[in-house]
Amino acid sequence: MPGTDPHPVLVDGLTKYYGDVRGVEDLSFTVERGEIFGFLGPNGAGKSTAIRVLLGLLKPTGGDATVLGRDVTDRWELRDMKRHIGYLPSDVTFYDRVTGAEILAYFGRLRGDERRAELLDRFPVPLDRNVKAYSSGNKQKLAIVATFMHDPELAIMDEPTSGLDPLVQNEFYELLEEREERGQTSFFSSHVLSEVRRVCDRVGIIRKGRLIELDSVENILAEGGTIVTVRLAEEPPTADLEFPGTAHVERRDDRYRLVLSREFDSLIDRLHEYTVLDLEVREASIEDVFMHFYGDTEDTDGEPDATRMDPDAGRATGSGDSGPAGDAS
Repeated sequence: MPGTDPHPVLVDGLTKYYGDVRGVEDLSFTVERGEIFGFLGPNGAGKSTAIRVLLGLLKPTGGDATVLGRDVTDRWELRDMKRHIGYLPSDVTFYDRVTGAEILAYFGRLRGDERRAELLDRFPVPLDRNVKAYSSGNKQKLAIVATFMHDPELAIMDEPTSGLDPLVQNEFYELLEEREERGQTSFFSSHVLSEVRRVCDRVGIIRKGRLIELDSVENILAEGGTIVTVRLAEEPPTADLEFPGTAHVERRDDRYRLVLSREFDSLIDRLHEYTVLDLEVREASIEDVFMHFYGDTEDTDGEPDATRMDPDAGRATGSGDSGPAGDAS
């Protein structure tokens, strides 16, 4: 049974290239049963590519991946696996000339709909209206209901809160937390740092297709250090403020920003050499940690346009071509 596998997601050396363009390279991580795992990175870092490989929408160039113990490159194992997962894509696409009720009836016939009524109470949508008339928020809520109404063992989501207002976002976070209490697993990509900090147990941080950090949110924040912003009457070069215990120093307009990994004694000793006009000390936030891993660079070469045809998979890879809960055929 899928629920007995200790690692609902297991990735080992996973690599996907689009010609000579890197999507992901040498990814290795596991997702534990019953946890909320965040896949963190800016747009273009490779998150969607990795998710499409896990869903069997893309064939990997190298490495291995299993979902609920099923090999994602095996057609028959993949078909069985998809009965037990829910998939929520980043750009939800439905047929325009059908109603919300017809959409849910279709997915219900494929996998079941035991939680449909409950979820519609929490994420209400105009079921008798054609989806073409839906706002982006209503489309996303309809996709949430379709993804979770069969109570999947594993939910795989790509930017799941896109288009949702804050109140609906909070309801969605509560849904994930309730699933965790029942031992169900959630895997989602995001670049919204506040939601990652709120709901995730662990995060994998991806940059330019490569995994650069894998740890609990608490540990990553603990290693983030202390942020000191100081304005000085003098203008020393940043190298003069690099001392033992300083992980990073940069000049921002008329201020210096220091990231300290240890106590303040060395900072105080160094600042005695200058005239301090202003000083601010605070703990690092997850945004600070994110910038520590990414700096000011943008990941523009991580993955191509979502609708590009992939010759390995033999089909277009747009995020809407499998529906909100994945193709269960």
